[in-house]
Amino acid sequence: MIKINPAELKLISQYIQDISGIYLDQSKSYLFETRLSSVAEAYGCKSYQELQTKAKMDSTKKIEKEIIDAITTNETLFFRDKGPFELLQFKILPEIIDARSSKTALKTNIKIWSAAASTGQELYSIAIVIKELLRDSPDYIFTLLGTDISDAAIAQASYGKYNRFEIERGLDKKYLQKYFTLFGDSWKIKDELRAMVNFRKINLMQPFNALGKFDIIFCRNVAIYFTLEDRKKLFNKMADILADDGYLVIGSTESLTGICPKFIPKRHLRSIFYQKK
Repeated sequence: MIKINPAELKLISQYIQDISGIYLDQSKSYLFETRLSSVAEAYGCKSYQELQTKAKMDSTKKIEKEIIDAITTNETLFFRDKGPFELLQFKILPEIIDARSSKTALKTNIKIWSAAASTGQELYSIAIVIKELLRDSPDYIFTLLGTDISDAAIAQASYGKYNRFEIERGLDKKYLQKYFTLFGDSWKIKDELRAMVNFRKINLMQPFNALGKFDIIFCRNVAIYFTLEDRKKLFNKMADILADDGYLVIGSTESLTGICPKFIPKRHLRSIFYQKK
């Protein structure tokens, strides 16, 4: 394993923040060594400074992508924390459907964005909630978008295949038989659920207003890796693309107090969500 010195640590930390928004302070030297050493060695680099130099010179961005894939934390599971999905089922979706249905006689189109989709479990959990709640009602059209900065995460999410360990983390057995097919020693999302979702690579530090407006945004447990200033920029941009009566759901340990005055917190049972002032 290649060791990192203090000068390289500062250099590579700034580089990763520049390309991904992820801020890792000086105490994370072990993380750089355990996650980036194999990338450096694969490209014949004897130091992290050499790896950064090669990444910057690589016009294909292949090395940069591998660095991002290695450094990002794809810690997720189906129905993670449960509270947000109960909030979605019993509070947010009924209110959104009621508000939209009263405005038009046409089919109601509801857009939902999972802004840190990782390997897809969150967005597929949202799709399952919708299926269970509406039972394929023809009156509603759902546009479900999942985005992440990691190419590897997006590839797995798009394919929708999960090993036994990933499946057993949070997924109720009644949903396993209903929405998954056994695929070798893994499980694959059934086509009816896979057809509901779309995944794209997006860097949240870059402009994303071209995505259009959303009725519901899930942005959980990703902004905790950003600096305060980057968190402010992120949630202000999200406020701009959230419908005026839309809902923002963030991580259970996160708060927008002092970060984005455009949002006000609201509570439903054990869960907090945000709406625009």
